Amino acid sequence: MIPPAESLLKYNNPVLVSKCTDRKSPKGRPLRVSPQQPVDSGPVPPPPKPKSASTEATKQENEEILNAILPPREWMEGNQLWVQQVSSAPCTRADVVNLEELLDTKLQQRQARETGICPVRRELYSQCFDELIRQVTINCAERGLLLLRVRDEIQMTIAAYQTLYESSVAFGMRKALQAEQGKADMEKRISDLENEKHDLKKQLNEQKAKCDAVEKRENERRQVEEKKHAEEIQFLKRTNQQLKVMFHKYIQKKNVLLRLSINSSCVPCLKLSTGLFVLFFFQTQLEGIITPKK
Repeated sequence: MIPPAESLLKYNNPVLVSKCTDRKSPKGRPLRVSPQQPVDSGPVPPPPKPKSASTEATKQENEEILNAILPPREWMEGNQLWVQQVSSAPCTRADVVNLEELLDTKLQQRQARETGICPVRRELYSQCFDELIRQVTINCAERGLLLLRVRDEIQMTIAAYQTLYESSVAFGMRKALQAEQGKADMEKRISDLENEKHDLKKQLNEQKAKCDAVEKRENERRQVEEKKHAEEIQFLKRTNQQLKVMFHKYIQKKNVLLRLSINSSCVPCLKLSTGLFVLFFFQTQLEGIITPKK
């Protein structure tokens, strides 16, 4: 297992917890605790001053709370189990300044984005917040627990936003797929409507051609009828003129016959003149009817 990468959270030196000498019998692994500390060949420092029991108990309680808030890291290196606990050393103002500088350096080195969603920036700020919780917890455990609640609430809110984002992305993808399917159906419908429009245009053009042909034929027929009607009117006018002329001739002949009959004072002559008049009348009528139309 690869050892964990560097973090903004301050840890103690790693401690070797166990070493596996026989993989077939894991229960027989001896437990060893050997912190990796450099050997100092200098003079032996004086023994520390004795502390009171209450101070030791408070320190032990703070360390337990600190380990509960920020669990130690564990990893396997070869067949050895290493554990690295969070540092319980008190912090100073210089530590906070160094933490800020280190945060800025890490952001630049890992090329974190300044705006928008960035996992790298979120990870670094989370480590920085854990380090602040560690520093506060060493001085005041209650304040550290309160900051832990704040961190958990923030993480829960971020997780809710992430779930909402993922669900919205899934919803968007589903809607996009539905839109693609609807797009294919709509394109097919558009194609069908365009074909129908083309057929209707073709039918419209055919009907227009038929209408033009019918209108042209009716115009020709009307012209022929008008010409025929005009010829009939001319024929009737000529016939009427001929009848007028014949009528005047008939009146003149009738007057002549009447004068002859009156002058002769003879009944047979009157009968003869009347017969000739009737014969002349029928002859003129027959001539007017039999005359061909021009």
